[in-house]
Parts: sequence; C-alpha cells; structure tokens
Amino acid sequence: MNEKNTTPVPESEEEWKAKLTPEQYRILREKGTEAPFTGKLLNEKRDGMYKCVACGQVLFDSSKKFDSGTGWPSFDEAIPGSVLFRHDEEHGMNRTEIVCSKCGSHLGHVFDDGPTETGKRFCLNSECLGFEEEKGE
Repeated sequence: MNEKNTTPVPESEEEWKAKLTPEQYRILREKGTEAPFTGKLLNEKRDGMYKCVACGQVLFDSSKKFDSGTGWPSFDEAIPGSVLFRHDEEHGMNRTEIVCSKCGSHLGHVFDDGPTETGKRFCLNSECLGFEEEKGE
C-alpha cells in the first residue's frame, strides 16, 4: 500500500462530472453532505486504508477510525499531508473544512471534540471515500 498514487486528476468540472456519480459530485465538488447514518462505510470494521474516491489518494488508516455517534465515518488522525484545512463559515457555522490535498475535493470537517489523545474528530462523507482492505500475509 505504499506505492505512489499516479491517478490523474480531472482538470475541468465537465471531467469531474464524467468521473463521479451525481451524488459524489454534489458532495466532493459542491461541498454537499450525505444524510447521517446512511453512508456505506459508516460501520466498516475491516483493517485497511480509506482513500479519496475522486483521485485515489490515501487519507486515513482504519486504526484511526472510531464510532463518534454522529452518523458519519469519523477518524482521529489523517495520514500526514493527505488533507488540507480551510476555514468554513457557510450555513452560519464556524468550522474547519477538510479537502483532499491532491485534488482539492471536499471530504467533510474536522472538530476539536474527539475522544482520543489527538482531540480531533475528522467527520467524513462515505461518498468521498474508497476503502482498500489490508491484505493478509
């Protein structure tokens, strides 16, 4: 899983629309969200890596996932350098958006109320994530 990701990143919104499903496009490119408790990866328990569904970049290790009770997959730490942080005041809220550092796609938000020593809760949309199960030796 340490191989370099060489997946090309679309250059136009038309290319993004062709690559992603309508729901993925709405969330990743238009900063939407999925309804809580509906995401396909919410209850994923296998060991592996979570990747950006848009470009394939590895974002989170399954060992950093926890059940936050919020209805979205939650992690206490991202792979270093995999996400960028942006101040977000949309919808009258003051929060921190997280985007993929490779393709700039919206992934979710990070909050300072996590239960582990990091104190972080990265709250993700399942539609933004691909999952690659860890292969046994």
